[in-house]
Amino acid sequence: MAYPAGFKYTKDHEWIELEGERGKVGITDYAQQQLGDVVYVDLPEVGAKLKQGQSFGTIESVKAVSELYSPVSGEVAEVNTALKDKPEMTNKDPHATWMVVLKLTNPGEVGALLDATQYQALIK
Repeated sequence: MAYPAGFKYTKDHEWIELEGERGKVGITDYAQQQLGDVVYVDLPEVGAKLKQGQSFGTIESVKAVSELYSPVSGEVAEVNTALKDKPEMTNKDPHATWMVVLKLTNPGEVGALLDATQYQALIK
């Protein structure tokens, strides 16, 4: 699967798609393959304040429970509540299935993230 060039990636296999001061966050195709069938996603409340690298929830599969880590510092502006009923969307289309939208509090942190080429090199 191709990794979208417009996204930024973390070494923990999250992605962020930036739109100005906001960014949609999800997990990568690589992450969902490692997890297997996702059965539950636990996400924060709107208004939660996160630091870069902080856990913002968990994702549970038939194999394991994994932490979700925030790619940047910010405030949770939106939560994808559809994932409560349909966590498997994360497996079907991981790069279109966002989990939270963050309002960035320190946009400069984006510079520390990987681009698609660097991320693909990481997971080889």
